[in-house]
Amino acid sequence: MVEQAEIRVVHQGGSNITFREPAISSDSFLLCASGHNVKVFSTVTEECVQELRGHTDLVTGVLIRPSNHLQLQAYSCSADGTVRLWDFTDGILIKSLQLLAVHLPQTAGQLVETSDLSAVLSDVSPNPATVAFGRAQGEYVASTNGVQLQIFFFKKQKSFSNTFTCVACHPTDDCVATGHEDGKIRLRNFDQKREYTYRTLHWHHGAVRALRFTPESNLLSGGVESVLVQWQYQQESQQDFLPRLGAAITHIAVSPDGALFCTSHSDNITVIQSCVKVSSIIQGLVKGEAVQTDLMVDPRSKALVLNGKPGHLQFYSLHRDRLLFNLDVVQQEFIHQEGLDQFQVVMATLDGAGAWLATVEERKQETAEAELNLKLWAFDEPSQFVLNTTVSTPHEARITAVTFDPAARGQTSLLVSCGQDGLFKAWSCDFVSAYHGLAPQRCCFSADGSLLAVGFQEVVTVWSPASWELLLTLSQPPGNIDLCFSRLSCSKFLLGTTSCNQLCCWNLLTCSVEWSTSMEVSLLLADPLSDNMAAFCHQDGNTDFVFKPSEPRPLFSQKAVCSGRVSRAVFAPREVALESCEESSRWLNRSQLYFLTPLMDLLTFSTRAEEERLMAASKQLLQSPAHVLPAAAALCSAFMEALDMEEEEEEDSDEEMETRATRSEEAPLETDSAGPVLSRAQVRELRRVRKLDHSWFSSLLDS
Repeated sequence: MVEQAEIRVVHQGGSNITFREPAISSDSFLLCASGHNVKVFSTVTEECVQELRGHTDLVTGVLIRPSNHLQLQAYSCSADGTVRLWDFTDGILIKSLQLLAVHLPQTAGQLVETSDLSAVLSDVSPNPATVAFGRAQGEYVASTNGVQLQIFFFKKQKSFSNTFTCVACHPTDDCVATGHEDGKIRLRNFDQKREYTYRTLHWHHGAVRALRFTPESNLLSGGVESVLVQWQYQQESQQDFLPRLGAAITHIAVSPDGALFCTSHSDNITVIQSCVKVSSIIQGLVKGEAVQTDLMVDPRSKALVLNGKPGHLQFYSLHRDRLLFNLDVVQQEFIHQEGLDQFQVVMATLDGAGAWLATVEERKQETAEAELNLKLWAFDEPSQFVLNTTVSTPHEARITAVTFDPAARGQTSLLVSCGQDGLFKAWSCDFVSAYHGLAPQRCCFSADGSLLAVGFQEVVTVWSPASWELLLTLSQPPGNIDLCFSRLSCSKFLLGTTSCNQLCCWNLLTCSVEWSTSMEVSLLLADPLSDNMAAFCHQDGNTDFVFKPSEPRPLFSQKAVCSGRVSRAVFAPREVALESCEESSRWLNRSQLYFLTPLMDLLTFSTRAEEERLMAASKQLLQSPAHVLPAAAALCSAFMEALDMEEEEEEDSDEEMETRATRSEEAPLETDSAGPVLSRAQVRELRRVRKLDHSWFSSLLDS
């Protein structure tokens, strides 16, 4: 086994930006914890203007530094045990504080008896929304956990019992607002004797998930209704509403001057409001209720394709880390109501050229059979994908798999679907077949499209799409889960996993089992740009194996890549191939492996050496004094040459237009002697001087 210390799991493109409450500054910057980094967005342009890198684990909180009057510094804390202070506009780390938990050995000489032990608060919930500080000086702190509310005045502690979900403290008054599971909000006011009175506000029909006071003392609340409610303080009967925000509100943030509100939503979308009106939307990888489709990479845009908003597919750019567009598949209004049967996108597949997209939508009903629709979408340049064909009830029972022939191109694309009705169908040639009444569970094409493998429970059948002849059958233990052809030099191997914790590899040239091993594989996939394959094993805490079917030992393995079972992953091609020579990381040179956790976090594998080289190069460039740096033309020669070429083309086109305009007016006068010959650089300089505005000089002479 190769050494594994070079590769680690990181949050990268598509990380959750609504994991924690964001921070919003007075000068229209929004800071969001995103995986191992902090992203800084402009609320005006909706673009990510800065990414603060340096933490080595999940960032768990972001806060604008209140003592900085320019509002240009922020704190971030992480599970790596550090708190960092940043200048977030320039992306500069100002200070880093390491928090350590040291366990000292106990000896007789170190024992001390004490009877004066005190704690500010005990039994504090890990949810940041359940803790808030009162008044600007922090005179008291309020904390909720389950059915308990504790308020600590640093002199006297109050406790209340109820089912709490969130808490907020008034910026100037002694008032604590609490949200509850029954949709009610209770405002508790305290007097000088720390006695309290409370009043109840009720508008939300579901649990209140977020509360926040504004600097003007108004109260903002949000929950599952996707509506932001603004309550006028001391006049709670007057409310303002901002409805139809798209998904449940999880966090609310307010800028220090109160000019901007920010709501974070359960689908990883952040909405910026001004005067209770939507002004901009910052969207990450949309997190739906569940990802039922496989992770796919669009061959045209290189975007990640998966479930997005209900009834939609999202196309997300991993390289630019932003949503490209949403495709409305169901084309029906989604109603946010529990227990309501609605169409959902359960499967999707792209052909090898990205010209065709097939989707399967399903509506499950308790009193009737499920409704099924198979839709074919054709790529159209102006509007991306356009609906071409809708097939109602393509199978008599639930569809179990759909796949395109990866080698087919354009109008000759071949789509195969499998159903629990015991049939698999080829939709381009109207071929329908079955095998001994067994229900097909999985199907896949070889890389060149010459073979189609269909799994019928404990039997794997291999067909020729050219003649639809059954070539061979392969037996395996019952419970077929997945099938996958290997690529390139290992294309003769077909791999399959079973629910009996067995991973089998067949050699199609000898029609026999090449090898098999006992392994609880939850996901199996092949790298389209190499002969490597990846398998996620649920035993031993989610272990990832990268291997070649022709070699007995894996190239890479890592335990505990995440918590929970990995059920979705994809190899995404790199824009620029790496040049790693280390054996342990060579499999990452051409493709990058992304996988989705049960908590909807998108993770990937990265080499520490590559990250350190990039960070070291950028730090050396940015931290070097200006007088020791080389010229800009030497640092970015390609960019400067491109500018020169554009300038020359523009000047040549201007000269050509002037020549055409003056050619028809009069011929040039003949002269006895020719002018001096100028170099190309001198000609460009003369043209630049000619275009300068000299009107200021004439106005100076007139005065």
